[in-house]
Amino acid sequence: MSKRPAFGTPLHVGRPNIGDKAAFLARVEDMFDRRWLSNDGPCLQEFEEWMAEFLGVRHFIAVCNGTVGLEIMAKACGLVGEVIMPAFTFVATAHAMQWVGATPVFCDVDPRTHNIDPSLVEHLITDETTGILGVHVWGRPCDVEALEAIARRNGLVLVFDAAHALGCTHGGRMIGNFGVAECFSFHATKFFNTFEGGAITTNDDEVANRCRLMRNFGFDGPDNVVSVGTNGKMSEVSAAMGLTNLESMASFTDTNARNYRAYAAGLDGIPGIELIEYSESDRCNCQYVVIEIDETWSGLSRDELQAQLTADNVLARRYFYPGCHLMKPYASEPLRAQLPETERLASRTLSLPTGTAVDERDIQAVCRLIGDAVNAARG
Repeated sequence: MSKRPAFGTPLHVGRPNIGDKAAFLARVEDMFDRRWLSNDGPCLQEFEEWMAEFLGVRHFIAVCNGTVGLEIMAKACGLVGEVIMPAFTFVATAHAMQWVGATPVFCDVDPRTHNIDPSLVEHLITDETTGILGVHVWGRPCDVEALEAIARRNGLVLVFDAAHALGCTHGGRMIGNFGVAECFSFHATKFFNTFEGGAITTNDDEVANRCRLMRNFGFDGPDNVVSVGTNGKMSEVSAAMGLTNLESMASFTDTNARNYRAYAAGLDGIPGIELIEYSESDRCNCQYVVIEIDETWSGLSRDELQAQLTADNVLARRYFYPGCHLMKPYASEPLRAQLPETERLASRTLSLPTGTAVDERDIQAVCRLIGDAVNAARG
């Protein structure tokens, strides 16, 4: 007889947070009454204004998704040739650069922060390099100052993929204000979602103008196309969801922080299981609960632990396995990047379920499952 899973209903990583449904539906009713479903409607305009104020940034340009946002940002900032970036990220970061004709040059990460290692960046700069693309992994900010200094010394454009980092700060300043521009994702799996969506933020008026033109086919007025563009607009219904979830963002963040503390207590003392930490000096959305599994001490590998959790309907996720540099479009390059820290992290990190769909009893049960698996493996 097969063992019954610990959870009858699967616990997912990234199960969507949903704000006040009544408030959302009221916005949708207004949208239908106006019959204005896209093309910079009232919801989109209000959403952009609110978000710019929340982030303290001059320009917030909403787009249909984070990947298109990265592509538009790259074009608007003049990223061509080679762009130095980490391989420890979701593959969309690399794909966006490749899609616009730039070449991703993969840099290893700092094993403590999981972010691009500034000490290795300068060695990768060539005559073809035009920019550096940092990724704020797990919402923990990159070493912004070190990357700024490198970009300044070498005349490079510095931009950031801030897909994980909405509502997070660095040095007391909201992420979204660093580099020439930053890009957010509001995909359904993010703690703040607009069903599907994203945004580019910048304090540079010219970059913002180029982004706005590009997201709407290059139109500057009803019949005047002044640049090459694409269809990157956010719909009204997505903007309505954004406005609704913005009203609940503080609650979402509080829930994430509560869940993180519960995991920290439940995992404490389990051999070989290390929970990533968030800085107490800055604000963080805590949307990711990530553990590193050290097989030497735990007695089982990350993949073995994941398989056991899956059998109990705990659908933990490997991030970012196996690393962009080992995925087929990039691994086929003649000189594949040697990234030992990226490969080590990709073999041992696991993201656990959190968010408003998870409560403290669920977390206690997940921690017991992990503890039991480690104890059994260690004999």
